[in-house]
Amino acid sequence: MIIRAKDIKVVYKKKRRCISAIEQVSFTAHPGEVTVITGRSGSGKTTLVNVLAGLLVPDEGQVFYDDVSIYRINDDQLSGFRCRHTAYIPQGAGALANLTVFQNILLPSALAGQNNNAYAEQLLAAVGLEKLTNAYPDELSGGELRRLAAARALINSPSFIIADEPTNDLDEENSVLILKLLKAQAERGAAVIIVTHDSAAFAYADRVFQMDGGRLIYEENEHETSLCRPLVS
Repeated sequence: MIIRAKDIKVVYKKKRRCISAIEQVSFTAHPGEVTVITGRSGSGKTTLVNVLAGLLVPDEGQVFYDDVSIYRINDDQLSGFRCRHTAYIPQGAGALANLTVFQNILLPSALAGQNNNAYAEQLLAAVGLEKLTNAYPDELSGGELRRLAAARALINSPSFIIADEPTNDLDEENSVLILKLLKAQAERGAAVIIVTHDSAAFAYADRVFQMDGGRLIYEENEHETSLCRPLVS
């Protein structure tokens, strides 16, 4: 699935002021690639990925998943489309307190009408939570909750993955674990976008962009291969 944003603009209104959070950004994410977006807090990174994920309607511009303009379909269609094809790993943990770790991971699968129990067990092992299958969120540390959020996001084998600061609150070992997991999803054909301040993510990136003042700027990345190319106007 190719994700394409065209001429995105987002303006926040505060009393008599209008503040441009995103300023005419065009961007394409391709299957099989990891794109890293970095930048200072308040530069527009999270606003941009919320638009790409179908969570925030832009003031101008469109987002296309292949040939589907996601902001020109109704809410029910968009919700179903996102459930089947996209994953979002938020900055917060977001686990449901009344569900076990295993049940939390399976929740998107259940909502999509799928039975992915075997894959849930694989994901539990991949994020190092296999011994906490029956634990509840209030029994987990912040880092364990972050790893739970990553596993839950991947349960439906999404075509498009957005990870917003996925290594925040994680030690080096678990940060590498999550970054390798996201890279593996790209190698399986997903388009992956990682928003992060963690420079360790650059080693897993095909492309790196800097967000500054609502604008997206391509940056050279010493880890890129000669096949990597900027796809932003």
